[in-house]
Amino acid sequence: MTPDLFAPMLASTAHVCGVDEAGRGPLCGPVVAAAVILDPARPIAGLADSKKLSEAARERLAPLIRERALAWAVAEASVDEIDRLNILQATMLAMQRAVMALALAPGEVLIDGNRCPQLPYPARAIIKGDATQPAISAASILAKTARDEAMRVLDAQWPQYGLAAHKGYPTAAHLAAIEAHGVQAFHRRSFAPVRKCLASAAPPRP
Repeated sequence: MTPDLFAPMLASTAHVCGVDEAGRGPLCGPVVAAAVILDPARPIAGLADSKKLSEAARERLAPLIRERALAWAVAEASVDEIDRLNILQATMLAMQRAVMALALAPGEVLIDGNRCPQLPYPARAIIKGDATQPAISAASILAKTARDEAMRVLDAQWPQYGLAAHKGYPTAAHLAAIEAHGVQAFHRRSFAPVRKCLASAAPPRP
């Protein structure tokens, strides 16, 4: 998709949007991105990189962000898209979707990391921006809590994989569960540990 195909709203230079993702490393589930435009008149104490916060702190902050932000959106790229595009391109797609779903057009977009998705707005990548930019911190919290909730929902359907505990990351428990119970549709088949499991489960060729 190229910028001239977008039809963005009139952007305000005052609207700075933070963008971050959750779920690049896990072996299953979507990669989730969030975009947040904070309201300077309604600051939120305690914003930080979601990885530095406890689960309880993230769950407390997420509704405050949704309530006080001028605009926010959460989007994802599916397991099929991850396997088809690769995880980097799927992450860029999820970020693009989140920004384009905002109710307000940003004047500038601050992306956590070293790459920017294709957007019709000025964008800047900031390494470790989730630790220095409040809007990116807020986005990291929304992305992480949304993805964790998706893993809890999946865990209710597939409790044998322990997804609520490890959130899909390649822990010893998750790898053992894949060995014992097989690869499911929610697993990322392009990821090496899942590929290895599929190969070992395949019948020998004649």
